[in-house]
Amino acid sequence: MQNSVADIAAALGARFEGAGELTVTAAAEPASAGPFDLALAMDPRYADGIAQGKARAAILWDGADWRALGLEAAIFAPRGRLAMARLTQAFDPGPDLAPGISPMAVVDPSAQIGEGARIGPFTVIGANVKIGANARIAERVSIGRDTVIGADALILAGVAIGHKVTIGDRFIAQPNAVIGGDGFSYVTEETSRVEEARATLGQAQQTKQQVWERIHSLGGVTIGDDVEIGSCATIDRGTIRDTSIGRGTKVDNLVQVAHNVTVGEDCLLCGQVGIAGSTRIGNRVVLAGKVGVVDNIFVGDDVVAAGGTVINSNAPAGRVLMGYPGVKMETHVEIYKATRRLPRLAAQVAEIQKTVKILMEKGRDGTP
Repeated sequence: MQNSVADIAAALGARFEGAGELTVTAAAEPASAGPFDLALAMDPRYADGIAQGKARAAILWDGADWRALGLEAAIFAPRGRLAMARLTQAFDPGPDLAPGISPMAVVDPSAQIGEGARIGPFTVIGANVKIGANARIAERVSIGRDTVIGADALILAGVAIGHKVTIGDRFIAQPNAVIGGDGFSYVTEETSRVEEARATLGQAQQTKQQVWERIHSLGGVTIGDDVEIGSCATIDRGTIRDTSIGRGTKVDNLVQVAHNVTVGEDCLLCGQVGIAGSTRIGNRVVLAGKVGVVDNIFVGDDVVAAGGTVINSNAPAGRVLMGYPGVKMETHVEIYKATRRLPRLAAQVAEIQKTVKILMEKGRDGTP
């Protein structure tokens, strides 16, 4: 792919200086950039790398002296990561899928495939499925009956989508994501030890035989427009009502969203997040890596939870959480500082105990 510096600047919504007609074919880190690469140096820390590479054009931070850096042209990006997002969109050609439906795909005759869709080999599309226009579906994808997928979807290899799933436009699913599997929901005929433990705060009765009976999932999954699901992420179907993921939400690899969960719009669920059943997540919530959320609570709009946080009670809107259990970030910092002081505090207490013991012994034997 070949683009001029002027065209790239226009696509980024950024200004440029120098030889706008100069063309580049790829993006590269400054030190490894060749003469036809666009060097990415959006921070002064990367300036030295430009001298090590051979780039003639670069994306630079505001105020950079591009001439002194030996460049012929420069694009200026006040927000480096935003420029990175738009640049990668411009340079990413997407997967190489042949036009039309592969002769090695299995598509039920009742399925409706939109104009311009591409479907790879060994993909299976069930009865009454509706696929929107220009969808790209790679190899070994499974889509269950009565599922609806909007326009411009990108569904990569090995994705499994169950039956009665509804997905909006511009959906992206990375390899091996599973959407619409049954929820993990079981019950015992009599009160189980888990129920007893919860009711008695751990004072459960003696161990008894219990057989788990499966609660089937009759609901589906509803996903809004512009949602992305990462590799090996799992979105379970609801028990009665649908599990739902709101518009614009991005789900990272290895995330588990359990049955009946409602996730709002424009959320970020990072790697290894686990959300237990029937929990409600508000809009614009960010859960960093390994955050756990217990069942049947709500997390308000604009909550941010740091990596490894465990949210085990309702979280008010706008709260920034950290730790286990999750508390306000400033509170966790104080707890962490106090924890680090514990060894020293223990030594001081031991010294005080030693002194008190000596004083008491002196008092008993009459020593002045």
